Amino acid sequence: MKRFLITLVSVVAMVSGVYFFLHHRDNSTKTIANNEKIQVVTTNSILEDMVHNVGQDRIELYSIVKRGTDPHEYEPQPSDVSAAADADVIFHNGLNLETGGNGWFTKLVETSHKKFGREVFSASEDVEAKHLTTNKDEEDPHAWLDLANGIKYVRTITNVLKQKDPKNASFYQDNADEYIAKLEKLHQQAQSKYLQIPEKQRLLVTSEGAFKYFSEAYHVTPAYIWEINTEAQGTPEQMKAVLSKIKDSDVKHLFVESSVSPKSMDKVAKESGLEIYSKIFTDSLAKKGTDGDTYYSMMKWNIDHIYNGLK
Repeated sequence: MKRFLITLVSVVAMVSGVYFFLHHRDNSTKTIANNEKIQVVTTNSILEDMVHNVGQDRIELYSIVKRGTDPHEYEPQPSDVSAAADADVIFHNGLNLETGGNGWFTKLVETSHKKFGREVFSASEDVEAKHLTTNKDEEDPHAWLDLANGIKYVRTITNVLKQKDPKNASFYQDNADEYIAKLEKLHQQAQSKYLQIPEKQRLLVTSEGAFKYFSEAYHVTPAYIWEINTEAQGTPEQMKAVLSKIKDSDVKHLFVESSVSPKSMDKVAKESGLEIYSKIFTDSLAKKGTDGDTYYSMMKWNIDHIYNGLK
């Protein structure tokens, strides 16, 4: 009887110990899960900065296309595939930016076993798309160059983060509200600013035709050598067309984008007798610590330098 009681006590103790261990482990797991940051991947540095402004330290953030690199044509690295596979959310621009050309982003999504609408979201989903003049069926991807569209991107990003991480929803919304107010102020300033320049001077000459959205928002006329970076660049026909537009205007300066070679614009400068006023930003932010290294500072740089160059 004594031996039986000892055995019974031992079994009860063991069962209690196992229960305590499992219960404690489950509670620890729940605590870790509650404290985990959601894993967010963006396709380029502009989206990366927008997401950072909303998510800040409550998310883990990885950007695929690095600063200074053209996102139109990109070859994903193993680290990109790994980050995408681990991601809770992937934001892309849409509008044929990442899915044009070699379709690298579509392949990346398939390889990482993610699905559009479940983990993969287009930040531009609420934007009214413009189309290429050379192909009316193809959307122009550069919607973020109109700050009103950038604000739509931020709202879409915020809604997705709130859905995926509801415990931090109010944090994300407060950050978004503050960020959007800052972007709206800059947008309103830019809309009235350019009207001070005579209309025949308001010809924005760039290498790539990336400024259709910018031009409509801020009352300038776009002129360019080629329409999109995936096309033939700097052909004789393209050069002749842009020089003709320059001749018919009173434009004072030319501009070249930070993410393209200045070679073709140098030729336009030589033929037209106009100087290149400055670099401007299109598809990528500047290196961290330099002018244009955030979406806000990139847009302010563009707005100020284009205005001064046209004036």
